[in-house]
Formats: sequence, structure tokens, C-alpha cells
Amino acid sequence: MPVSQSLHLSVDCVVFGYDNNGIKVLLINQKGIPSDNTHQPLTQLPGDLILMNEGLQQAAERVLFDLTQLRGVYLKQFHAFGDPNRVKDLKDRAWLQSVRHLPDQRVVTIGYYGLVSLQDFHPRPASFARSVQWADLGEIGQLAYDHNNILDQAFEALREQMESHHISFELLPKKFTLTQLQSLYEVVLDKKFDKRNFRKNVKKMTHVIPLDEKQTGVTHKPAQLFSYNPHK
Repeated sequence: MPVSQSLHLSVDCVVFGYDNNGIKVLLINQKGIPSDNTHQPLTQLPGDLILMNEGLQQAAERVLFDLTQLRGVYLKQFHAFGDPNRVKDLKDRAWLQSVRHLPDQRVVTIGYYGLVSLQDFHPRPASFARSVQWADLGEIGQLAYDHNNILDQAFEALREQMESHHISFELLPKKFTLTQLQSLYEVVLDKKFDKRNFRKNVKKMTHVIPLDEKQTGVTHKPAQLFSYNPHK
């Protein structure tokens, strides 16, 4: 007869941002462990255990704020990760033992991806995050636990839901150009769009609102600005 075991439930947040240089991912660096230990703290996604009295969405919002001081982030649940060995790698053991009351318990985590406009959100480290940073998606190395796998699946979920859920606008400034919108789609979906056809299709969308404003402070001919109205 199989032996049952208690487990921890956690949330991990994959927060994506976007600028002209591509997709960014929000990472935290773990605070140090006792100096007599040879293992070094690692970089990880913002995540922590769920409290007994909170729901999953509430936990994701709290954990993200506790570690990065970000509020009001668009968060969407995308997958659960339950490999029995996901937090048992030797690279993670020393740090877990320094911060967890029961470091050997199994942990199942619920993954959320978040989307922000980089110019509107400015993270700051808190709790067990020593520092926080935006990293280029294509240049991220080894993360703690199974967070590389969580990151990969989060980006795949973003790609799959980009068009059907109108979530691309969460990554753009409140006022954006059609060039910015097209560039974002091309980066996330990894394909090129014909400029004329893309703009023709966008202008058919009732939720994309043309503004009587143009870019300012640019060296090229200023482009018209648009905004997103989710109620249209």
C-alpha cells in the first residue's frame, strides 16, 4: 500500500515585460545562506508557499507583492507542476534548509504568468529577495528548482493565448503605436507580418482606439498613437 505524505502548495509567477529590445522576465536573487555553507543562493522566479486562508489568485498577488512590491499586475494561471523531485536537486537544498521549517516536504506549485508594461511597473526587492532584475528572455541561465521549465511553459502559454485573449495590450504603454504592436506580435510569435495587412486588420478591431495624438520626443516622423479599450 503506498505511503501518503503531506505536501506544501506554492505559487510561482512568471512576469513578462516588453520593450524595444524584446521580452524581459522578472527574476529575484535569493538572500544569502549561512557563511559556513559552500552552496550559493540562486536566481529564481518570484514564488512562495500559499497560506492556509487564501485562494490561489490571492496568493499569487500577495507573493508577487511580498517579493517585488508590484501590485495590479495582470496574472493568469496556466499550469500546475507536481514532479515529486522538483525541489530536491542538490543545488537547492542548502538554501531551502535555511528558510523552510520543513525543507524536505514535497512542493506542488501553481504557475501564473503576468504581463506588465515596463514603463509603468518598477519592482523592488523585499522579503527573501536580495535583489530583483529584468532579464532578457533569451539570455536566462540556470534557475533554482524547475523554474526554467516553468518559464518555458509560461512563454508557450503566452504565445498560444496572445491573439485569442487580447492580452498583448498588457505589455504595451497605455498609448502605443501600431509599429510597437506589430513588433510585439513578431517577437512573441516569432514570425514576420506584412505591415499593410497587419495595420488593416488592427484597424478593424473595435477595442483598438485611434487617438488624436502623435508621438513626441522622437527623431523620426511621429506616428499616430492608439489605446486599448477592453469594454469595446
